[in-house]
Amino acid sequence: MNKILIIFAHPAIQKSRIHRKLCESAREVEGVTFHDLYSQYPDFFIPVKREQTRLREHDIIIFQHPLYWYSCPALLKEWMDLVLEHNFAFGKTGTILKGKKLMSVVSTGGSARVYNDSGNRHHTLPQILAPFHQTAMLCGMDYLPPFVVHGSHLLTKADILGFSNQYREVLKALRDNRFPPEELSSATYINDLI
Repeated sequence: MNKILIIFAHPAIQKSRIHRKLCESAREVEGVTFHDLYSQYPDFFIPVKREQTRLREHDIIIFQHPLYWYSCPALLKEWMDLVLEHNFAFGKTGTILKGKKLMSVVSTGGSARVYNDSGNRHHTLPQILAPFHQTAMLCGMDYLPPFVVHGSHLLTKADILGFSNQYREVLKALRDNRFPPEELSSATYINDLI
């Protein structure tokens, strides 16, 4: 059984309909450690060694956050800058994360149709998430297809419930190693595999 660490970053969770529900689903899954950065570190003081210990203890690392200006909220970026340091996460002796998996779980305000080469965002979502993919590569990790919720402002309660159930099933499948590697390597979004 894979141990999963969700590193969650949302500076305004009280305003989020989708992430509140996704968080509830994630917390229900055995083998998942849910780590809320804004709740734990509202002052942005991140105990690096403690965070590195968390990474050592898990097989799959998930960055869950809304897409903020085509990236992540500030505290997650600060976490990455401090915790994924040279000779821990990368470099000659930085092999701690090698062979682990990294995945993004993101929500977007824009609909799926605008995230393509000809849409008004001019890029696909995997292209926008390229810095996270590159981070995984530098750290010797496998980058999994992202779990994505598009058009979060337009979702009905039924849509949100559907995504939260789907997320729960994705987490269970990752925990139990049920995704065939060839399916993971060909999927645009991991949602498509459930």
